[in-house]
Amino acid sequence: MPFLRETETSAANAVGKAQATGLVRRWRVGEKVIEGWIVLAGLLTVAVLLGIVALLIKEGVPIFFHTPPWEFFFGTDWYPVSEPPTFGIMPFFVATLMVTAVATAIAVPVGVACAAYLSEVASPRIRETVKPVIELLAGIPSVVMGFIGLMLLSPVIQQMFDLNTGLCGLTAGIMLALMSLPIIVSVSEDALRAVPDEFRLASYALGATRWETIRHVCMPAALSGIAAAVMLGVGRAIGETMTVLMVAGGALAVPNSPTDPMMPMTAAIASGIGNAVRGGLQYQALFAIGLILFVMTLGVNLIADRVLERQKRKFGG
Repeated sequence: MPFLRETETSAANAVGKAQATGLVRRWRVGEKVIEGWIVLAGLLTVAVLLGIVALLIKEGVPIFFHTPPWEFFFGTDWYPVSEPPTFGIMPFFVATLMVTAVATAIAVPVGVACAAYLSEVASPRIRETVKPVIELLAGIPSVVMGFIGLMLLSPVIQQMFDLNTGLCGLTAGIMLALMSLPIIVSVSEDALRAVPDEFRLASYALGATRWETIRHVCMPAALSGIAAAVMLGVGRAIGETMTVLMVAGGALAVPNSPTDPMMPMTAAIASGIGNAVRGGLQYQALFAIGLILFVMTLGVNLIADRVLERQKRKFGG
């Protein structure tokens, strides 16, 4: 009998080991499949990005055989139907910088401060009520935001600054700030809430106030998430089209101040692509503007990465 029991036990152990081995193999196969999908998704993303870059270069670079680069970048005249046609994007470039600067100056401090309040100060009831409302703003179509700026904000700006028209870069910048706020608030608030509570408790134990804890502990610890939020907000401001097309004014002159009517590069592409002949000079010039927008966005990301690395070394050291 003891011999039979030992035999049964050995057989049961062997069956258990075989089942465990089969389960491990199935898990390994599943992991390999998931890893393969992740790698495929990453390669697909890179391929799509390279394809977009190749398309922009293919369609946009030939314009420089007609218009020299310095005339294209620094020229102030945009007459695509004149004879010969003239392409100078300085008005569009300056307008883009002004509108983006106004939107960033408003959205970043307000968004980060709102995220800090929701994460560190507000009660759970207020947080659960306010955050979904803020995130709901991100779902409003840009054309609706354009109508709001056109009908509500534009008359206010016109009366406040005594302008001939309220359709100007300042109106566009404020509307872009409102459109960027949900992204900045949501991502920054998630980054701040991800900071371990031990950091806050240690700061309070050393006698720091809530404001000092937020400024010197929570903000540096969540800096990577806040930087990502700022990059997303600036990218939204640079790349938005319909709102700036409706409320920026559409002037082709180089703006001297944010209260002047202007046409950012995205609005120039949207307004001109419908009249451009495929493969023509205006078509190539608009693709060249798109290529410049891509380079600008890439530059913003690179600058943000450098600043983030410096901050990491500063607070890490």
